[in-house]
Amino acid sequence: MQNYKNHLRLNPAHHFFLIPIVLTLFIWSIVYFFQSENSISEKIIFILFSIGLFTVSMITRVYALKNQDRIIRLEMRQRYFELTGKSFNEKEKQLRLGQIIALRFASNTELIKLIEKSISENLTNKEIKLAVKDWQADTHRI
Repeated sequence: MQNYKNHLRLNPAHHFFLIPIVLTLFIWSIVYFFQSENSISEKIIFILFSIGLFTVSMITRVYALKNQDRIIRLEMRQRYFELTGKSFNEKEKQLRLGQIIALRFASNTELIKLIEKSISENLTNKEIKLAVKDWQADTHRI
């Protein structure tokens, strides 16, 4: 059963395998730069390679998260329309993306009131999640 306390998710392959390896490679390339007697161009190539690998690993992560955020916005637009028969555009303009993502966990019975409260009281993401009484699990979000 997902709830506020356990809803954060980590991707073990990314967080515990890829990132430690890439960071280790970067640290090693810095040490190699100062301790190796090889040519300066070889040292720079190692540093650039490690920076490039780190950048690629982070960019792919950011792309995946941004895609999930777009899907959540679409989901919230659809849910709001189904519940009210109105467009979510005006409400969406008054909410930050983090608030919309937090509202995703609210059940349909409490969603509209929680949207209004989030706007009127400018609730933080955490406050929104704590206000959810009937938590709707999102086990696919990373």
